[in-house]
Amino acid sequence: MKILLAVLCLTVLLAAVLVVRTLFRKPTAAAETKVKLDDTSRADEYGNKLSEMIKCETISCRDQQDRTKFFEFHKKLEELFPNVHSKCEKHIFNGSLLFKWQGKGNSKPVLFMSHQDVVEANGKWEHEPFSGDIDETGRIWGRGTVDTKASLCCIFEAVEELIREGFEPECDVYIASSCTEEWSGEGAPATVQYLKDNGVELAYLMDEGGMILEEPVGGVKGIYGMVGVVEKGYGDVKFVAKSNGGHASAPTKNTPLVRLGKFMADVEKNYPFRSEMSPTVKEMFRRMTPNMNFGMKLIFSNLWLFEKLLLRLLPSISSAAGAMVRTTLAFTTAKGSDGYNVLPQEAYVTGNMRYIPHQDRDESISIISEFAKKYDIETEVIYSDSSCPVVDYNSRPFHMVEEVAAEVYPGVCICPYTMTGGTDAKFYKDITPNALRFAPLYIDKQQYGSIHALNENIFKGALPMAVDFYKKMIKKS
Repeated sequence: MKILLAVLCLTVLLAAVLVVRTLFRKPTAAAETKVKLDDTSRADEYGNKLSEMIKCETISCRDQQDRTKFFEFHKKLEELFPNVHSKCEKHIFNGSLLFKWQGKGNSKPVLFMSHQDVVEANGKWEHEPFSGDIDETGRIWGRGTVDTKASLCCIFEAVEELIREGFEPECDVYIASSCTEEWSGEGAPATVQYLKDNGVELAYLMDEGGMILEEPVGGVKGIYGMVGVVEKGYGDVKFVAKSNGGHASAPTKNTPLVRLGKFMADVEKNYPFRSEMSPTVKEMFRRMTPNMNFGMKLIFSNLWLFEKLLLRLLPSISSAAGAMVRTTLAFTTAKGSDGYNVLPQEAYVTGNMRYIPHQDRDESISIISEFAKKYDIETEVIYSDSSCPVVDYNSRPFHMVEEVAAEVYPGVCICPYTMTGGTDAKFYKDITPNALRFAPLYIDKQQYGSIHALNENIFKGALPMAVDFYKKMIKKS
């Protein structure tokens, strides 16, 4: 009886501790913040410039030899931003751009970047993908509005206006824009090599990445600026199963396609990669916890108790959140026999991998290779690179982002997070420890979902605030 009573008392005490810790996390200003889109003449002016940029079709793909379309786009940039082109030193690397605005040399240079190339735009759109239409609600339509000509437009406009105002930066300011980002091509590496050859070390760079979103995680109220401080590694892997083939009228068991199917099903059911909540992910959830619903707040306020359980459940609750805590593998293409009635001598599937820093490229490849051997499947790495260095969210550049965001977007909470996609910033790791992945543009859920999909669009009213953001970052640098 005494033991039962003691257990009951401990249970009540534990419950009380959990609830108190939960109630202690009061909602922050982000929960009630609303972004008021600028509807002044600036929005019209910037919107018209972005519209002209969207009308330039700049689809890129691997092995693209003819770069004429990008040089045509450069002419449009020169027309839209004459001060940048008259004041800044310009370099072109087979269609990729680098501008240098020379400063006073009192501090390390900084670089702002956003790629000019876009992905293909198939399917039926509400507005033609390269129309640059601006509708009555203030949405600018077209491929590249979010990814990433809007931020490129705002970077150029920020420098354009500062030059016109007679401002002289304390440090050299670079603008970089590759035309090969969508397929990890040579544009950014060539730009980096030029900077390295000239002894340039950057205080920080700011590339595409997170944006300003309402409820970035389900159950979290408020508006957040999501700043990518971790970029996962990237890999394309082929899994090959072989046999002697044969006639389909008398099939043997465990033919190549069957083994591949079992392998894929087993990977999905028994994921082989270890989940771990990094300091970045913990900090992201710490900042979001006050604005969570009570159930989520109870769990995230008490990670000391629930962390292991959460790591098991997170991938099934949210694929995006799950990708922040482990290496991922997505099966993407497959090939078997060329004949309907022929058993393949060789079949394969390909997988796209994104390596988490705590289980990086070599370890992740080793794990999946051993997993595949159980099904007599060979693993062939097509392309692979490691995860990038983690940016310290206590660093001066990150704090600058927080300071500027507080001025331009009062009440918006800035959160570090783990990027699950890839950017050109990964090529710059040798010349800066502070590669911040953040485009300071407010977008809604539909616009976020339109990236690489149908009906990509952005609010023209979001552009003035982004221009102000870049201008303030340059002035603080």
